[in-house]
Amino acid sequence: MDDWQDRVDAVWADDTLAPDDVIARIDALAAELPDDDPVALFERAGARDSAGVEDEAEVLYRRALAIGLDDERRTRATIQLASTIRNLGKTDEALGMLRAEYEREPRGPLHDAAAAFYALALASNGEAERAASVALQALAPHLPRYTRSVTGYAREIADHLD
Repeated sequence: MDDWQDRVDAVWADDTLAPDDVIARIDALAAELPDDDPVALFERAGARDSAGVEDEAEVLYRRALAIGLDDERRTRATIQLASTIRNLGKTDEALGMLRAEYEREPRGPLHDAAAAFYALALASNGEAERAASVALQALAPHLPRYTRSVTGYAREIADHLD
């Protein structure tokens, strides 16, 4: 699988490929694995998602998640599916998925990514202040100074909304 994933990663790293070429190459690699392989489904979904074929990506992400992915890919698939369905107008479902990922404990390495996409979905839903609070709370630990102040202000915004 490592060799297979290396070849998939090489497709993603090739900036000279047009979106249709990425789909074709990822599909060819996915064909090497069983039809119901969740990692292959996830990669096929991502190729379509990045090419703007979101309706096809949605179906593939859902299948991959239903079959089961390792924790990192499950988080990535959840974020990517939620972003896709937000773009398809399913904001409430996207918000639910992203909120669950954002609030999940223990926090994984993609927690800040989940926060970013949760903030985007909140903004799409007209909740700009809550989006700012989520984004600032994710950003605060990465600041060289003012972490405590920014965290406090972000929580103050959230408390004001509740």
